[in-house]
Amino acid sequence: MLRSSRINPQRSVFYGFLSVILMGTVLLLLPISHLDPSSTRVIDNLFTAVSATCVTGLSTVDTPNYWSNTGLVIILILIQVGGLGVMTLATAIGASLQGRHLAFSAKLRASAEVRGNGLFNMRKAVLGIVKTSLLFEACGALALTLRFHWGYDMPLGQATWYGVFHAVSAFNNAGFALYSDSLMGFNHDPFILLPISFLIILGGLGFPVLMQLRRYGSNRRLWRMGTKLVIYGTLLLLSVGTLGFAILEWNNPGTLGPMSASQKILNSFAQSVSTRTAGFSNLDIAQFHPATTMFVDLWMFIGGGPAGTAGGIKITTFGVLFFLMLAEIRGQGAVNIFGKRLSRSVHREATTVLLLGCAFVFISIFALELITDFTSDQLTFEAISAFATVGLSTGITPMMPDAGKVILIVLMVIGRVGPVTAAAAFAYRRKPVNYEFPKERPIIG
Repeated sequence: MLRSSRINPQRSVFYGFLSVILMGTVLLLLPISHLDPSSTRVIDNLFTAVSATCVTGLSTVDTPNYWSNTGLVIILILIQVGGLGVMTLATAIGASLQGRHLAFSAKLRASAEVRGNGLFNMRKAVLGIVKTSLLFEACGALALTLRFHWGYDMPLGQATWYGVFHAVSAFNNAGFALYSDSLMGFNHDPFILLPISFLIILGGLGFPVLMQLRRYGSNRRLWRMGTKLVIYGTLLLLSVGTLGFAILEWNNPGTLGPMSASQKILNSFAQSVSTRTAGFSNLDIAQFHPATTMFVDLWMFIGGGPAGTAGGIKITTFGVLFFLMLAEIRGQGAVNIFGKRLSRSVHREATTVLLLGCAFVFISIFALELITDFTSDQLTFEAISAFATVGLSTGITPMMPDAGKVILIVLMVIGRVGPVTAAAAFAYRRKPVNYEFPKERPIIG
């Protein structure tokens, strides 16, 4: 059936994102999208459209002082569409119009987008994704609106706009903010940082995990292996990340140094949450200790849960490789995780994601080294942030040459659709191989 219908779901997802990016770029090029229409540059509009659609948050311009309200609404729509996934959103709309009759090709595309394990409940799953997203965003928007209105004396209309924008940006792990310094102006306010942090965590868990939690609650015996990897991995990474930021930056006068102990813990937690995928800055990244920058590189590269709004190689990939390493060290014949045996095909998938991710990042850093004068630390941070769709920056993004911006654009697209999906979109073999070569075992290590 697949061969006869010539369906390539990976390519459909890839082209879907490119189509949205193109439309977003055209809309952002309109004079009404800018506060100063004479300052429009195509590369900056394209970069912003890519960053919003790929829910990254990197920007070559000062978002609140460059875009008009129309431009910001366009960016918000791109974030929402990119976060839900182009194919997922299209399938949800189609499912609503067609009732229960959903085309097989649409199921394939949506399954590729959300990395689903099955096709027959795709309509229900996709509609559940949309409803869940809107529910969490609405709750977050309400909490932030009330805080902006009562805590900062904003008019209700402005407070609502700020609440909605930051809630959507947070749940979709986009990192766009309506303040030039991101969230640094609120590093004393838990009623802003905590709602945003929890939205980031929920979006970063991934939709399959949210659906499992919705169905089984805290009954861990019924959780799938992937759900356990994501939940336990998230708790571990958040704990270690919070502790790491606190230890490394506790006395840094440019970050946590001047704060009280409670504020240091709050900001360590909020920055740990944002570092793995969202890109909001409640601390000045440029003032980080070099060891903290390396720590952030690793956390960004790991990212969050699969089939959600998070980026990176994903917690499940990292977890599978970790248990694979343990099994090899212990001399075990199979990889067992949480009382279940891991499918051998997953070994190859996880290794492929890691190697492709490293390859894309390394090649990009090498290319950026050739065309810029920034330090290797800065370029490594920027490249990983783009690939992992995080959006944190040491401040060099606006100073990138156009060729450097193009490299970051490519990294953001690859990071959003996934390195395997991006590669498979153009290396997809429809003809199966009906033979095997003889086995041989080289010496490893």
